[in-house]
Amino acid sequence: MSRFERSMPSPVGDLTAIAGTSGVLALEWRKGGMDDTPILRRAIEQLELYFAGELTEFTVPIRLRCSEFQQTVCAAMAGIPFGETRTYGDLAEQLGVPAQAIGQACGGNPLPIIIPCHRVLGANGLGGYSGSGGIETKVALLRHEGAAGLLI
Repeated sequence: MSRFERSMPSPVGDLTAIAGTSGVLALEWRKGGMDDTPILRRAIEQLELYFAGELTEFTVPIRLRCSEFQQTVCAAMAGIPFGETRTYGDLAEQLGVPAQAIGQACGGNPLPIIIPCHRVLGANGLGGYSGSGGIETKVALLRHEGAAGLLI
């Protein structure tokens, strides 16, 4: 399978979108290539609009290469609206699984920001964040979305 990547600077660090021919496969915190495909152009454009405050829902095609359970959790995370949060327990109850399994799936999310794992919090705190910068990045993304009031 062909893989292409395109990088961009962002308020939370350099991001690289990785895509195949039919969708975005991953988003990583690093500088990468500057391939030019329609899917990568759309992914970068949507990320730029998100950070400019002009986009609240990503529509770029994605292709998840992970377990069925991971895909189910990613779908649940993608259903959390911009500026809102849920707890690991909320998603666990929704999916009928332990909260710890939700936390592990959030940590394995291949498309952070696009699939908003930053919107999932612990019952008594922020929980974790696997993106570069950890909790500070999670807080920055929540502030960007206007959900920071939930943190106080």
